[in-house]
Amino acid sequence: MEAKRKIIVTSALPYANGDIHLGHLVEYLQTDFWVRFQKLRGHDCVYVCADDTHGTPVMIRARKEGVAPEELIARTHAIHLKDFTDFQIAFDNYYTTNSPENKAFSEQIYAAMEKSGGITKKTSPQLYCERCRMFLPDRYVKGTCPKCGAANQYGDSCDSCGATYGAEELGAPTCTTCGGTPVVRDSEHLYFELEPQHDYLAKWITEHTTSDVSNKLLEWFAEPLRGWCISRDAPYFGFEIPGHPGKFFYVWVDAPIGYLASLKNWCGKNGQTFEDWWQDPAAERYHFIGKDIIRFHCLFWPGMLHTAGFQQPDKIFVHGFLTVNGEKMSKSKGTFVNARTYLDHLPPEALRYYYAAKLGGTTDDMDLNLADFVQRVNSDLVGKITNIASRGGQMLHKRLGGRLGTLDAEGAALVAKCRDAAETIAKFYEERRFNQVVVEVSRLADAANEYFDRREPWKTVKTDEETTRTTLTAALNAFRLIAIYLKPILPVYADKAMKLFGETEWTWATLGTVRENCALGPYEYLASRIDAAQVEAMVAAATVKPAETGEVAHESRASKNRGAAAASQPFADDSGLLRAAEPRPKEVASLRPTIAFPDFEKLDLRIGVVQSCEIVPKSSKLLKFVLDAGSLGTRTIFSGIRAAYPEPEKLVGREVVFVANLAPRKMSVGVSEGMILFAGEPGTCGGLLSPDAAAGGGTVVS
Repeated sequence: MEAKRKIIVTSALPYANGDIHLGHLVEYLQTDFWVRFQKLRGHDCVYVCADDTHGTPVMIRARKEGVAPEELIARTHAIHLKDFTDFQIAFDNYYTTNSPENKAFSEQIYAAMEKSGGITKKTSPQLYCERCRMFLPDRYVKGTCPKCGAANQYGDSCDSCGATYGAEELGAPTCTTCGGTPVVRDSEHLYFELEPQHDYLAKWITEHTTSDVSNKLLEWFAEPLRGWCISRDAPYFGFEIPGHPGKFFYVWVDAPIGYLASLKNWCGKNGQTFEDWWQDPAAERYHFIGKDIIRFHCLFWPGMLHTAGFQQPDKIFVHGFLTVNGEKMSKSKGTFVNARTYLDHLPPEALRYYYAAKLGGTTDDMDLNLADFVQRVNSDLVGKITNIASRGGQMLHKRLGGRLGTLDAEGAALVAKCRDAAETIAKFYEERRFNQVVVEVSRLADAANEYFDRREPWKTVKTDEETTRTTLTAALNAFRLIAIYLKPILPVYADKAMKLFGETEWTWATLGTVRENCALGPYEYLASRIDAAQVEAMVAAATVKPAETGEVAHESRASKNRGAAAASQPFADDSGLLRAAEPRPKEVASLRPTIAFPDFEKLDLRIGVVQSCEIVPKSSKLLKFVLDAGSLGTRTIFSGIRAAYPEPEKLVGREVVFVANLAPRKMSVGVSEGMILFAGEPGTCGGLLSPDAAAGGGTVVS
């Protein structure tokens, strides 16, 4: 057993102006899995988080509701904590950034930054709404894009052409709160200069982030680092900056400081000291975050901590976004699902298990495929894993007095096989490769079910009760080990299983014991199958009609939209000040998801000859192909590449590559029986892939 560790873990702080949704849960669930594993291994691990409460959106929403911001954030805090608790996420301390501890740390760190000479003053132009009597963050301004002329664009980036710009550059700007026309005003602001830490930060980033994250961040270091604006003008809900009346700490200054504040608050409640935790060189500190907020955690945050003499995070664990059914979350399609909406229709264990099965410890985006969700939970968690306990436990009680026997050689071999997987599974947990944990557990469940079926206890119970008891003892002990492995992912499920075996505590060391010659507790259903109708009801409840999907500023803030795959500029800030003060990185979306070779092996790629190709009436994108697919017969495939081939009849007679084993898709214009491969962007460069007979490879038909 490894030496006992002292570990501090955080998740990014959810914003107090919105509900928790399934995208957010990608982060909090994987953090919870990892923390619970560390505790199961016997380590001292503290998981702290808090609501991120400051900023303009909270202030404006409170004003609209006619309540004080403090009342709004207190109400949101209770809602968030209940959602997390009902999803079995176990924070050691869930706090708030609007706290005395956070104020004290913010002022302490700012004083150190000022003393170091790292604070400068600059004057910047920005939009001011005279009706609202406030400077406007980017997402509170709309106007005409200064690059392409598209109307109704936000003040940081254009959804039409992708350009970034200052809010003051918008044509015909309007305030999204009151509809008034803002004016341009200059305002002096405070900046934290990062260039003096250029070499330190470059080294820190390389050592404390993964290569895909560090490579992206280090693009900024080819030139001097620019200052970061850390102040905002009144009115602003936040902490006033000492010595600067009317100036407030920008929300992203005190948000990460909230980690320290929450930890200090926990220490005070538990007879500990902050210095013995965060400042202990032997302690480990880990942040789990989404890839849309890496600049705050991997550049500004370490720069602040270094200046103020605080210990640095040991690692920043970065995850990707969530898509649903292969697309970004959508309110109109009912796939932008709040945590509470999910819980109203489905059990939390189902989502915990599915997310674990999909999370691989990388920055890749994760897809929640709702049909696969139903199938995987029913076939694997219920039909394969839980089935062992259900069959074995109920038979033992109904026919054999509910008492376990002893293991024979074959049963002992099964249990040993399950126990031998312990360090492999531990390694997967440590590396946050939860999908591999699920794969390994599934393999063990297969072995236990195969043993059960081979021994046929439903037959032997009629003629040889003790042999049957031996069989059930082995199968149930194998399930017990599997349930221990799953405890970080399915804590309530595991607690029910623990109660079944008459035990009061499971740790990693418990894997070394077996249950023999003792009573088995009454069998309690551990997991139930889910029905597609439950998912359909959830989607229906989450669906918002197009007329009701008006933009809500706080939901569009990329820096707070953790987990939702969709921000057109993943690094976009809510204020033109910050953008004007620092370089823009290339989009995080360029951290492209990868697939493993086994994923590629699933594709059945075939060559077909185009028999006919025609434009689909009433469609601006679709072409209808009929292919001669050889032994497969003919295939009809609809492809959205009309812009690339304005004269589709010229494709007749050409060979193309298509995916032959793609499930048929029913469309309004007919059934598509495959997918034709296309390289590049339709209408620009690229074209259909076609085999090159001479080279034996592929070529592009342009």
